[in-house]
This record gives sequence, structure tokens and C-alpha cells, in this order.
Amino acid sequence: MRTCPQFAAMRAEYEREIGYLSAHSQRHAGKSSAKASATYAKSTKARMARVLSGHVARCPECG
Repeated sequence: MRTCPQFAAMRAEYEREIGYLSAHSQRHAGKSSAKASATYAKSTKARMARVLSGHVARCPECG
């Protein structure tokens, strides 16, 4: 699938955020902040999927 530079930039930004949240969750295992970070990482993954699929549907270069 061929995608545009905007798609790649959005994906990279979401993956970076998910990486930060996951790393925080692993570093602080057993604390409430780790559980919150893991939950935020899950919701960010779902948001990324929703945003990127919407982009593909609207973008003439991607779709």
C-alpha cells in the first residue's frame, strides 16, 4: 500500500507516543502510574487506527 508523507508523519507521531507510554509502564511496573500508562497506550493504539483509516479514506494519494 502506497501512502503519502502526511500518513507517515502521523503514524510516526502516534508510534512514538505509544513507545513512550509503554516504556513508562514497564519502568514503573507495579505502580498506579504504570497501569494508567498502559491504559493510555491501548487507547492511543485504537485512536491511531481510527485516525489513519480515516485519512486513507479521504486522501487521494493514499486511497
